[in-house]
Amino acid sequence: MENALTIDVEEWYHLCGPGPLPEPEGRERRVVKNTTAILDLLQEFGIKATFFILGSVAEMEPALAPLIAGGGHEIASHGWSHRLVTTLTPAEFRGELRRTGELLERQCGRRPVGFRAPQWSLGSSTPWAYEILQEEGYRYDSSLNPLPFVGDRRGPRIPHRIAGALLEFPPLVTPFPGMNLPTGGGWGFRFFPRSFAMGSTRTLNDQGYPALLYLHPREMDPDGPRVKLSPLREFVVYGPRRSAAEVLRPILSRYRFTTLERLADLWDTALSSRHTMPPQPSPP
Repeated sequence: MENALTIDVEEWYHLCGPGPLPEPEGRERRVVKNTTAILDLLQEFGIKATFFILGSVAEMEPALAPLIAGGGHEIASHGWSHRLVTTLTPAEFRGELRRTGELLERQCGRRPVGFRAPQWSLGSSTPWAYEILQEEGYRYDSSLNPLPFVGDRRGPRIPHRIAGALLEFPPLVTPFPGMNLPTGGGWGFRFFPRSFAMGSTRTLNDQGYPALLYLHPREMDPDGPRVKLSPLREFVVYGPRRSAAEVLRPILSRYRFTTLERLADLWDTALSSRHTMPPQPSPP
């Protein structure tokens, strides 16, 4: 069973939260260094991944997207400004999609077909966004997280269709009594024992479903700068100072990974042959 590793390519200060975040002083750039560390790790294991690139970062670092694409990885869109989709009008959302897509096409020779919203900010309050994604030529989305607070904790944990032909690939979570745990990426990926992510990946694969992991370049840089926040908010945003590479290595060595576009090819065919939603996987 092939799984997917996805990277949200943004700078260390591109954070989301329940309110405005302070602007960092100096705006030191670290995304190229940290993304290169991810590329080196993927090359070590012979793995191709999907990189959701923020348009403003691609503009600021014009050699970065071509470097990623040159390694055989998929280039996808993370929007332009890192604003939550819930704060954008439909026209603004379409404008961000087009601006990012056109820039990535100029830099890499191909327009992206995948999208991920900052902080999983698509959902029931933004039904118009799915229609716009399809009108702009996107094949799949990866923004619906089956978690409380940032998504729908009762949402599907497996690939499915939303709004017609658009495919949705939710990130890996670990079922827990009353909720799902964020073990497939972000701070939870580094906070919980790696056995959680590995066990949940194995369970999904055994039942015929792919697991989707995600990380940010800053998570390869535990000693890097952080935006000044309250202690509680700092933990919620960042988690522990631990490199994601420590958790990734045993997972990359044990399981198979490919790009989300490749999984979209496979699941487009699989879901087209079914007339109903495939059954949800059982908890581990």
